[in-house]
Amino acid sequence: MRSVDPSREWPRALSGRRLVLLATVASLGIAGAAIGPNAFHQGTPSAYGAAIAQRPTGFADLVEKVKPAVISVRVKVDAGAEMMNFDGEMPFPPNSPMQRFFRRFGMPNLGIPFGDDTPDNQRRHFVTGQGSGFFISADGYAVTNNHVVDKAKAVEITTDDGKTYDAKVIGTDSRTDLALIKVDGRSDIPYVRFADTTPRIGDWVVAVGNPFGLGGTVTAGIVSARGRDIGSGPYDDYVQIDAPINKGNSGGPTFDMEGNVIGVNTAIFSPSGGSVGIAFDIPAETVKTVVAQLKDKGDVSRGWIGVQVQTLTADMAEGLGLKSNEGALVAEPQEDSPAAKAGILSGDVITAVNGHAVKDAHDLARQIGTMTPGTTAKITVWRKGDEKNVSLTLSELPKGREARATTPDSAPDAGRAALPKLGLSLAPAGEIAGRGSEGVVVTEVDPDGPASEHGLKTGDVILEVGGTKVATAAEVRKAVGDAQKTGKHAVLMKVRSDDATKFVAIPIARA
Repeated sequence: MRSVDPSREWPRALSGRRLVLLATVASLGIAGAAIGPNAFHQGTPSAYGAAIAQRPTGFADLVEKVKPAVISVRVKVDAGAEMMNFDGEMPFPPNSPMQRFFRRFGMPNLGIPFGDDTPDNQRRHFVTGQGSGFFISADGYAVTNNHVVDKAKAVEITTDDGKTYDAKVIGTDSRTDLALIKVDGRSDIPYVRFADTTPRIGDWVVAVGNPFGLGGTVTAGIVSARGRDIGSGPYDDYVQIDAPINKGNSGGPTFDMEGNVIGVNTAIFSPSGGSVGIAFDIPAETVKTVVAQLKDKGDVSRGWIGVQVQTLTADMAEGLGLKSNEGALVAEPQEDSPAAKAGILSGDVITAVNGHAVKDAHDLARQIGTMTPGTTAKITVWRKGDEKNVSLTLSELPKGREARATTPDSAPDAGRAALPKLGLSLAPAGEIAGRGSEGVVVTEVDPDGPASEHGLKTGDVILEVGGTKVATAAEVRKAVGDAQKTGKHAVLMKVRSDDATKFVAIPIARA
């Protein structure tokens, strides 16, 4: 199970969190008896009595129903090559926050035999890790986390009745941290189903798993929140629960009161790596979609429209004439992408996909990523004060893209011009080696000025100001002045930075 470092800003800065995969140490969390909601109540006595009647008196019947389908997952991984985590072996870069965390709190069991006793001179060649999982079919298909089985040389599962089986990895998806494994030779395995409805905030839930290697452990809580973005990737859409979740619960299920899986445990927010009542589940809807593709072809294909987007700020929305800052601002459509072919332009704001509102850039990535390549999508965009609809056919998300940063050569003093109201000095791009021929280059930034505060730096190229292309410092100055005359408090700039294009709203300092 991954753990988020609470010393960082919550929730957006969780991208800098420490992710701890929950495995074996020793501790046992015990869920106390729940008093339940409505300890203090309003309304009629009959309404209160109805609420009391609906409140669960215990979870024993539910646990008896679902527990046989939950498994402990144990993996063997070569020890030398990678840094491993507690649950089941996610590699971390040298001197990364995760590596420093494991140096402080301990590594997985180095050299512990897998399956039987092994001579000491063989124990140095692998590490073992433990997680959780659950069967989803009678013929042995089971779900767990990708980080539990990643790079595993062997996978072994233990069922609730203590029997042990070898399992094989059918497919994994690192973007959602899901994996599909299978036990062969059985057709009568107890299994559970995914929920068809989205859980409500406040619903009771029960988690079953293998915390600290203590298989078959049950904890209970409620759904605390939905749609959580913890910074782990573009498809974050977690269900937050307060059932105690610890190392070793990774990949285990969380159930609703009907015994259906509402999510897969994958991360916790914690100062120490242990449970503090904030855990995150991959929602059942996502799991069903991913698992179906893994079963069919062993990997996952995602829709792609090919745009660089960024989240709108209030200043950006004002500059574009929008009443709210919901939507995803297109910094640049990629060449020959579905978006470019459909006529989507830099500066457009994507506000809806197939009629579903787009909250921000992350929401757009999530919506497109859940669609299958080859399908048609209707994209609603805001362009220069008007709403337009375009249709496009999704392509497949490329496996990976890289961009290299370049550092411009020093510019001559001649041709530089200062814009004191923005805290910038500029020069035409053609006068700066390696900056191309379009726009103006930022040659100096006042560290205390508004431009610096909003991320502009030396070497950035300003392409547009207020929707107008600029080629000289004088044109930038005029565009800023025009924005002031119309009463705007900020000016929107299109900026090329480190080979990526983005929009930046810079407050206009009054003289």
